[in-house]
Amino acid sequence: MQNIHTYHIHLTGIVQGVGMRPFVVQLALHFKLNGWINNTTDGVHIEFNGTEYQANQFLNRIISAPPPFALIRKYTLFKTDNKLFDSFEIIESDVNSIPDLLLTPDFGLCFECRTELHSVSNRRFHYPFITCTNCGPRFSITKKLPYDRLNTSMKNFSICDTCSHEYSTVSDRRFYSQTNSCHKCSISMKLFENGKETETLNPEMILEIIQQFLKEGKIVSVKGVGGYVLLCDATNSSSIQLLRKRKQRQAKPFALLFHSVEQMKTFVEWSESEKKCLQSSVAPILLLKSKKNSELAIDDIAPGLSHLGCMLPNSPLLELIAESFNKPLICTSANISESPILFRDIDALTHLHHIADIILSHNREIVAAQDDSVIKFARYSNQKIIIRRARGLAPNFLGYIQNQDKSILATGALMKSSFTFQTRQKTFVSQYLGSTGTIEAQEMYRNSLKNLTDLLQFKPEKIVSDNHPDYFSTQLAKEISTIHAIPFNQVQHHKAHFAAVLAEHSLLDSHESILGVIWDGTGIGDDAQIWGSEFFKFENNSMLRCYHFDYFPQVLYDKMSREPRLSAMAICDDVLGSDTLLKEKFTDVEWSYYKKLLGTGTKINCCSLGRVFDAVASLLGLSDKQSYEGEAAMLLQDLAEKYTDEYGYDIGESYFMEGAHYYRISTSSLFSSIIRDIHKNKTNSFIAAKFHFSLVHLVEIIAGNIGVKKVAFSGGVFQNSLLVDMLQQLLQKKLELFFHDQLPPNDENISFGQMVYVDRQIDSSLIIDLNDVRNHVTIEQPENQLLITEKDKF
Repeated sequence: MQNIHTYHIHLTGIVQGVGMRPFVVQLALHFKLNGWINNTTDGVHIEFNGTEYQANQFLNRIISAPPPFALIRKYTLFKTDNKLFDSFEIIESDVNSIPDLLLTPDFGLCFECRTELHSVSNRRFHYPFITCTNCGPRFSITKKLPYDRLNTSMKNFSICDTCSHEYSTVSDRRFYSQTNSCHKCSISMKLFENGKETETLNPEMILEIIQQFLKEGKIVSVKGVGGYVLLCDATNSSSIQLLRKRKQRQAKPFALLFHSVEQMKTFVEWSESEKKCLQSSVAPILLLKSKKNSELAIDDIAPGLSHLGCMLPNSPLLELIAESFNKPLICTSANISESPILFRDIDALTHLHHIADIILSHNREIVAAQDDSVIKFARYSNQKIIIRRARGLAPNFLGYIQNQDKSILATGALMKSSFTFQTRQKTFVSQYLGSTGTIEAQEMYRNSLKNLTDLLQFKPEKIVSDNHPDYFSTQLAKEISTIHAIPFNQVQHHKAHFAAVLAEHSLLDSHESILGVIWDGTGIGDDAQIWGSEFFKFENNSMLRCYHFDYFPQVLYDKMSREPRLSAMAICDDVLGSDTLLKEKFTDVEWSYYKKLLGTGTKINCCSLGRVFDAVASLLGLSDKQSYEGEAAMLLQDLAEKYTDEYGYDIGESYFMEGAHYYRISTSSLFSSIIRDIHKNKTNSFIAAKFHFSLVHLVEIIAGNIGVKKVAFSGGVFQNSLLVDMLQQLLQKKLELFFHDQLPPNDENISFGQMVYVDRQIDSSLIIDLNDVRNHVTIEQPENQLLITEKDKF
């Protein structure tokens, strides 16, 4: 018979608050083992008596079939000093050391809790805050680590005898559930109308009043998991228009809340992957293609677009509201457009009574504000594209191996901001923090940064930012660097994009050269011009900018990004046949002024592919002035899909061709060809599709020119699922393609890329030798080709 020893297991990973302790206790009872388990600031520790065989069996069961959502990244098993235990129990958590663990994101309502919520015989029937070990708030309510009730917003809620019995019963699903509560020991709700609290009402009455307001076409605000949301009837055009007016959101699409997938399938199409994603613990907003003849007020919900943002209830409170209303609801963040989501009760009550007719709040504090995550899938390749990474996904990032033994803080960009920590071989990428162009958004950024640094007791030894001097994130990085005397680094915007996608796919040590296609809206380049159509080559830990579209004038700075007509005018300034298409988009005074401005030249030039998309959209009559970021590009994609849905992705002709002796990608020649197609009366949908196809063809040409087989993509342009699908279908047999999986392709990945760039000490100081360029790229433009000078080549 084998000897009994005392063994110790240490687990690290996403194990806090996802049922690891109750799971291990139940497993220990199964194996008839005595000992203990506890949460600590460096993971989970287990100590027990057993034979070597039992110890290995116990460990194998833990790591091979952990509880739902638990992910064990590392584990150790070793003998320790002999002790004798007479039972197996959960002991008090250790809180005295520096946290060295990953954090648990918030989980959407699980199937078991949803079933109980609607079961009349269950004691939690219609309880708006039902949770268990497999669902409910985690990151949004955590104040300290490890994750225990006393360290969360649940600290001040007393637990009733029945819930206490569940909490201490090993066989119960709520064994050691830190958020456990019920009608008896309830989180309490309150209603506010016209800025004042209504008379005290019970939960059923409160929910009935909410239903009445929604049925009357009024706007309701509800405190959700990560902040307040606004709800209204999605079939009521007047109600949606009123919401747009009050929220100051002219045309940006609204998300839709459905009570079930059965209800949702009446209005949208989905694949099995999309359905699985909708029902996952992330409970995201998913962009799905709308069906025709819908009773939804589609023109008010998503003007001009064929996709709708759809979600299922991520909390029991929203579940009860959506199920009782039994029609689709608009569900959008409670804020004024361009401001961050409101999450503090005092701020909501101060600002929301101007937008919402009634406000439903509760007394569980939100610590970490988060919007809903937004995801889409490319229709045919099934490539997942994260548009916004927030509730359910943030703040952990898995898979990156730290190179330097230094803690790094990277502060990100301006739009779609985030920050990244790298410390103790763990990476944290914050939730989406929006545009930091407003004071309110900057305060949200600072608060989120402080919350996470305090939670993890993080002290950076290096700080890195974008190289744009006017970004809030750059200024904050300099401020922190100065105050704490920490080394400060800056990384060019598009190189950070490239580093992010390389790191995400573990390509930084690749022995093969990799082409980086980095296309987005704006980012200041090494030459102080605006980049955004970059082709980089990565090899031997160095990045080299090889190609980009020709520069064109940046007109009136940010005004150009808001008005696609200005992009079209700037790019087409010397393009024959453009004036007849563009002049009608301006008043006589505007036309004269802008032409004069272009004639005298501008200090800043641009090669942004985002502005190229804008210009094409303007020429095709889709958008001259955008009411929200990316509107023109989204409309252009929708138009192209009208053609590709009928004729497929292989358009058969491209605006780009190989073989001409040019060292550049001529932007004006591209538009000459597009304008020629317009004058030939080619359909707008064909031109839009041909433009997308041509970009795919261009990637193939340049990959061949540079001599690479691996291509990685990043930048906001690759939120375009049609472009991603075309790349996959047309090039995947010729090239190995890499897209973001864990991070959005947009500027949310910049902070992670900045951290990687500095951690890996990537070099981008090389200068390209023109003699090394074997082939060239030009545009389908046989007439009036312009020779280029030496300075224009790159």
